[in-house]
Amino acid sequence: MMSDIRLRQDILDELEYEPSIDAANIGVTVEDGIATLTGHVHSFEEKHTAERVAQRVKGVRAIAEEIVVRLPENKKAADDEIASRVVKILAWGAAIADLKDIQVKVENGYVTLEGTVDFHFQRSAAESLVRRLTGITGIDNRLRIRPMLDVLDIRHGIREALKRNAEIEAENIDVEVSGSHVTLRGKVQSRRERIMAERAAWSARGVTAVEDHLTIEEPKGRFNS
Repeated sequence: MMSDIRLRQDILDELEYEPSIDAANIGVTVEDGIATLTGHVHSFEEKHTAERVAQRVKGVRAIAEEIVVRLPENKKAADDEIASRVVKILAWGAAIADLKDIQVKVENGYVTLEGTVDFHFQRSAAESLVRRLTGITGIDNRLRIRPMLDVLDIRHGIREALKRNAEIEAENIDVEVSGSHVTLRGKVQSRRERIMAERAAWSARGVTAVEDHLTIEEPKGRFNS
């Protein structure tokens, strides 16, 4: 098992290696594989990237993210200006179908998104678009997914999506739907197949939660000589 000291150094090295962030003011502590990131960065995008970089380091079990965004003076903007930018970038985003169902609030650079969308990917896309803006200090994504009432349509849509995907053995996966909650059960042959199956479930209209109980089972004879 990797020591916390070694893991801490690996995270620091990975942060330093990432070209899109300035890691000079980021601190790292590790206890039992749980990494805590502290310090400050100059944008919310950097803060988000630092967390993703730490998560991809082998041996990290969880992340406690306590980085503060300190905007340079020339990057600071009034809340009404930021709100206007948020509305514009959401309007330009092709993934966001109906902007009138999204409300934007900005306080001290901290953006809150509220309202409803039809798909999980729209919720993620809205946050991703806003994250790119300069002048913001944080995002609270409270967007809800508008549920569908027809459970059979959700299940059928997911089943058909699984069948169409060449990387998925659809016959080995069971899809259960309760309201807007989807549960996947069965066996897959790789972590990638598992991710693709979960993505297919999230792509269905109205799905608000996906519970993944798929198990990875290596093909028989794979390691035979």
